[in-house]
Order: sequence, then structure tokens, then C-alpha cells
Amino acid sequence: MAVNGKDISEPIVPPSSLIRRVSSRSIRNSISEDKENGDVSPKGSFINKYKKTPEALKNFHINDESELEVPGTPMTPRTSTTPGHEKCTFHHDLELDHRPPTREALLPDMASSYRLLLTGLGEDPKRQGLLKTPERAAKAMLFFTKGYDQSLEEVLNNAIFDEDTDEMVVVKDIEMFSMCEHHLVPFYGKVSIGYLPQGKILGLSKLARIVEIYSRRLQVQERLTKQIALAVTQAVRPAGVAVVVEGVHMCMVMRGVQKINSKTVTSTMLGVFRDDPKTREEFLNLVHFK
Repeated sequence: MAVNGKDISEPIVPPSSLIRRVSSRSIRNSISEDKENGDVSPKGSFINKYKKTPEALKNFHINDESELEVPGTPMTPRTSTTPGHEKCTFHHDLELDHRPPTREALLPDMASSYRLLLTGLGEDPKRQGLLKTPERAAKAMLFFTKGYDQSLEEVLNNAIFDEDTDEMVVVKDIEMFSMCEHHLVPFYGKVSIGYLPQGKILGLSKLARIVEIYSRRLQVQERLTKQIALAVTQAVRPAGVAVVVEGVHMCMVMRGVQKINSKTVTSTMLGVFRDDPKTREEFLNLVHFK
């Protein structure tokens, strides 16, 4: 099959992402070398050093947004990576007749599915209380999963600023609501994010919006935690990122083991936060400080 003269018979397999860590030891050794060689730079020499020797931090950075997707994570449904559309340009060519439907166009089919589900439960979808329930449920599910139609660039909206600072930035207790992909029931909790800037900072509200992108999808908490960390890395190229998520899963509360007081805590530490125990400890102390 060909689109615009291009053969799309063989799908493109997106590259898997691999995050390499910045060694805090290599950072300290680098600064020591500067002093021994008499190269005493003004404040910010830490950043300048790694501009001269890019391998240390270049390996940590993600150069392509597609690499934000953790292996095993479903991609946004209506993109050029959708199976069968690997080389498709439907986002730019409105004349193509095989463009995927908008989310609103999915409502009738989704409502029909919910209607069938109600019937399967032994209910009467035509009774007054349930007459509009399928449409309401379909709209609710689209809202719960709106993150599929949001991109990092769209949400950040250029709210990235140059700032001569390398001190830790922490935003904690960001409320999070998501849907468990195993049972299609909610899990909720809070997210704390910390990063060490390298000349660029992110608008504080954008950290909360990053949480929204990835939580408003069918998720598992472990993957959600890593996606948030990778997104912050992509946005401002920090020396390190730390993310801690504390969640309550209704699949454990309402069914199964029914442990109503259980909480799940997951974390992702990248760069200096992984390699430097003192930096990691400082972040965790700030997160748990009341």
C-alpha cells in the first residue's frame, strides 16, 4: 500500500528509550580537574563543563519526544504510529479519507457498548434512570482518558525559561486521578516531583499539567511514575529528576483483597537523584516534610 507515493507496507518500529545516568562522581571529578588546571569559571561552570564534554549529560538526555514512551506504553491512538498508519500524514493532509475519528465521533459506538453492558448486567437500558446513562458514561470515559489526545509540547506551551540556578525545585502533593488498565476502575493519590535545573526552569503549573497528561490514560502506577520523570527530563534537560507517587487503588479496595487502608508508593530517580544519596535524601525529606 502506498500513501503520497510512499510505501508503507512495512511498519516502522519506534526505538526503545534508554536512560543512562549521570554519575555524581564524574561531576565531582570534573570540577576538581578544573581547579587543578586553574580553570576557575564563574558561577555556572558546572553546566559549562558539561557543554564541553557532552557525553556525560548527552547520554542522560532524551533527544526525541517519541522516546518519552516507556516500552509497553500504549501510544496516543490517533497518531502516525497507529498500526497501519506508520508513514501516514493524516495530521497534515486533510484530503486523506482514512483519517482516524475524533474523540467526539466515538461517542455513539461507545454509548452503544455501554448499553450492551447494562443489558448484560440484567438491567433495562430503556428505563428512566438509565435512559441517558450510556451517553453519560461514554462522555465520562473520554474525560477520564483525555490524556491520549494531549502532547507534551501542547501542554508546556513554551513555558520554559532561562534562569541561572542549579538549586532543587520541588512541587509536591499534586493530586492525581487515573484509571487502572487491568480493571478499568479508578486509582488516585498524589505526585511529588523534584528536579535540578541546568540553566532552564519550567513554569510550576506545568509540572501539574504533565501529571494530567499521563494520569488521564489507562495506566499502571509504575509506568505513570516513569513517564512523568521522562517528560520533565525532555522539557528542561535537568541534571536529575525525582518523582514519587502515592496511590490508592480501587481494584484493591472495592474488590479482590478489599484492603481499604492500603497505599502503593512508587518512585523514579534519574541522574543525580539516583547516583547521589545526599541529593536523593534531601528530596525525600522535602517531600515528607509537613
